[in-house]
Amino acid sequence: MIIGPSESLYSPRFERLLVSWPAKSSRWSKSGFSWLPPRCYLYCMRSMGLRVLAASIGIGCGGCWERVLRGAWSLSIGKWRSTRAFKMSLAGRATIVAASFCIWAMTSCRTEQTKSTDQNAAISFVGWNSGSTRDAEKVKALLGEFTARTGIRVNYIVGPESTDDLLALYRQWFERKSESPDVLTLDNVWKGILAEHLADLNPYLEREVRQIVPRAAQDDTVDGRLVAMPFNMQMGVLYYRQDLLRKYGFSHPPVTWEELVKMASRIQQGERAQRKKDFWGFVWQGAPYEGLTCDALEWQASYGGGNIIDNNGHVAVENPRTIKALKMAKSWIGKISPPSVLTFMEEDGRSIWEKGNAAFRRDWTWRTPYEKPLSSETAISLLPQDGAQATVLGGESLAISRYSKHPREAAELIRFLTSRDVQARLWQEELVLPVNRDLISDPQYIGAQPELERLEAAISTGGIVRPSVISGKRYPEVSRAYYTAVHSALEGQISVERAVSKLQTDLVNITGLPPVRPHSRGNRSVAK
Repeated sequence: MIIGPSESLYSPRFERLLVSWPAKSSRWSKSGFSWLPPRCYLYCMRSMGLRVLAASIGIGCGGCWERVLRGAWSLSIGKWRSTRAFKMSLAGRATIVAASFCIWAMTSCRTEQTKSTDQNAAISFVGWNSGSTRDAEKVKALLGEFTARTGIRVNYIVGPESTDDLLALYRQWFERKSESPDVLTLDNVWKGILAEHLADLNPYLEREVRQIVPRAAQDDTVDGRLVAMPFNMQMGVLYYRQDLLRKYGFSHPPVTWEELVKMASRIQQGERAQRKKDFWGFVWQGAPYEGLTCDALEWQASYGGGNIIDNNGHVAVENPRTIKALKMAKSWIGKISPPSVLTFMEEDGRSIWEKGNAAFRRDWTWRTPYEKPLSSETAISLLPQDGAQATVLGGESLAISRYSKHPREAAELIRFLTSRDVQARLWQEELVLPVNRDLISDPQYIGAQPELERLEAAISTGGIVRPSVISGKRYPEVSRAYYTAVHSALEGQISVERAVSKLQTDLVNITGLPPVRPHSRGNRSVAK
């Protein structure tokens, strides 16, 4: 079952269904709700503050539901009768007692049902999602296998492609203390932001976490609580068309940004001469969202401009090397990158790539289930540099909402998705870098791809960590300020120098951290 990202437990859609349902409907009668018209039950639910799912009608303790609603209706109808007479009547008092008893009966009945049908529980899951329908189908197939093995049904909630939008959606759910979703996919910079709303996984997955790469498990631990389980590792890489490099006389992928521009220009010119008017040299993530933060931070760090916040806790964006890096990226637009790149998220660049209309593309290691990146036509390499190797580290973890009513079943899903078998399949089919220690050391997997082994080694030497820990709950504001400033500079709304200067001031105000000292500029690392 697929649920829309904004579906609530008690929604206007359900209200419309309830109001429009005929009182004499066979489905309505079979559910046990035949004593009152639907509008009356709706009014009772509002009066008692009940939040129900449409699926609850006619399931489980229908008799309990009816007794509660009858009692609530008897109480609520007093608004239309003489309130004082109703309150003072013996019948009114009896109804209050009866309604209270029925609420207790319903709760007891539901508790007994939960105890006896744990394996038949349905949990909801916001899975990893690229915005692609076929990606969603692959996730659903995997969840179907989980249900076949365990009997636990999973409702797959398709979240938005933008990580910013997904984080905002999570915050809405948590603000309402919603019981759904049960399991959430988290970006690796969100744990500090959402920790208070996440369950401690140690009681459920203590043994399994020992099989995870220690660094990843440490990153998912907040104040001694394992608030999420590492699911995969990601890093920014350069995809390139190996056949086109050979065609135009290049023996290796670009090592520097200058080489990238040279190669992309030559290939683009040659392909367009062959009537491929939609062909571009280089595509990347240029829309104002978290993806641009990652891209721009790679440019900045590769030019020696450091991180957004350095390892001494100073705001460090205003420096000549950052300005040079952003000017370089701005020069690509309209030349080797389409003007529309400033609206691109990952799926947009991927679409152009799959049509054969790009020579190079910046993306993540995992976005490869249909591209076969190590085939004769395409390959992946480290990102270009200008003095310093840099790649932003990404990754996803799985967490359980502390408001979930099915934490044990939710933990079973996480155990399944992080198992060696599933991680091996995701690696083989989608090139998802696993977090399972045994799998990483198995030459049948990582060792079978020496090029990717080299990429993984680059994580320890050139990996850039976004400043989510030092920024804490302010990280979304930090990232928003960063990508907004970069986007305005790339779009030409403001000069690069002015954008960087204003960004420095904004970040100091947002974080309360001091600006970097002049002699300490260029530090690539960040405090964790």
